[in-house]
Amino acid sequence: MTEPDLRPPHRRALSDRLAHFPFWLLATVLLGIVLLWLFVVDNDYRVILTALQQGILTTVYVTAIAFFLASVVGLGVALMRTSHSIVLRQIAAFYTEIIRGIPILVLLFYIAFVGAPMLVNGLNYLLAPLIEAEVIGKISIRGFDFTWRAIVALTIAYSAFLSEIFRAGIEAVGKGQVEAAFALGLSRGQTFRHIVAPQALRTILPPYGNDFVSMIKDSALVSALGVQDITQLGKVYSSSTFRFFETYNVVAFLYLVMTISLSLGVRALENRFKRYDQQD
Repeated sequence: MTEPDLRPPHRRALSDRLAHFPFWLLATVLLGIVLLWLFVVDNDYRVILTALQQGILTTVYVTAIAFFLASVVGLGVALMRTSHSIVLRQIAAFYTEIIRGIPILVLLFYIAFVGAPMLVNGLNYLLAPLIEAEVIGKISIRGFDFTWRAIVALTIAYSAFLSEIFRAGIEAVGKGQVEAAFALGLSRGQTFRHIVAPQALRTILPPYGNDFVSMIKDSALVSALGVQDITQLGKVYSSSTFRFFETYNVVAFLYLVMTISLSLGVRALENRFKRYDQQD
């Protein structure tokens, strides 16, 4: 039997507030203020930030497009995994298990140096009659730049992980609700749109947001292909100036700003959904 809390109400309230206060966020903000102060007073930090500006745009561009495409592909694979067709389920399971078992960096190299040339050669083979008739020109592998090869690799890698998140969200919706929707005359598309998707969204939001944060960090791997993202430009700048400490401070700060901002946004959206559920 637990003993009653005999503390005055104001002390209990203060204790509860302290227990839930995000001290980690306060420490992060203070660290950010220190770095921003260095950007203001230290000319080296300002020069480094200027040198990395284009890398910020490239990182955001690669991450946004790759995550959107991975979400589309992952949702398609998840629907295949939950299909009544055993053939579709096995194909989706094969895709998911194979892709998840390959390190992202290895997949990145494979797509860039094996998959892309094979795709270009295949297209040239299919379009050979038109190329010989000089209707179109021969496709060159140089036309498939490394930025898009990196986007394709990240799309394939993360689609496998997102498909499992989507599948878990879909299967979390009770079968009774789906059967009731069918009994009311709703089609499969209407059932998914009005019954399954709204409930699955609440389930998948935390892991879905975590995967977006992970992709922002994993986008640094594209620097291995020479893509001019934050990491690659930081590596080039530090190698030429030997200011490794300052440069990688800025690189880490930029990634932290993106990831923590996104994490806080996902958490705020999750809390908003919880408030709606409590009102219902």
